[in-house]
Amino acid sequence: DLETVKEISEKAKKSQTIIVCEYRGLTVAQIQEVRRALHKEKAEMSVYKNSLVERAVDELGYNDLNNILSGPNAIVFSEDVIAGAKVIAKYAKRHKDILVVKGGIVEGKFVDAKGIIEVSKLPGKEGLLSMFLSCLQAPIRSFACAVKAVADK
Repeated sequence: DLETVKEISEKAKKSQTIIVCEYRGLTVAQIQEVRRALHKEKAEMSVYKNSLVERAVDELGYNDLNNILSGPNAIVFSEDVIAGAKVIAKYAKRHKDILVVKGGIVEGKFVDAKGIIEVSKLPGKEGLLSMFLSCLQAPIRSFACAVKAVADK
């Protein structure tokens, strides 16, 4: 038991996002599919006794999670803030009433299910980089057009 609590704590410390979801009714094949999708995003889904999760989150100061730890829960640990939430939101939408997002911790703060879904809608790392690069390119493009217009005259 103590080792399991330590394992949960270690995973939680490495994670930017921790998501609690109820998985009542998912088949073994569906659970494996979700786990594979999460693994691609450097995230993982584990199932623990709620009492052990409660002990681990109490040590970390995430006591708000205790309010949503009832029933059969899977805990998703994600190194990336958005990636794990995206995968879980996608599967929760596909498997309504079977995989239900209950809430979690995002960058050290408790968020409800709605908050997790909102996080999942944010652009990922690649999306943010492309937005940033397009902002950098805009002034250069404008300058190049101005130079071309002067050259054309």
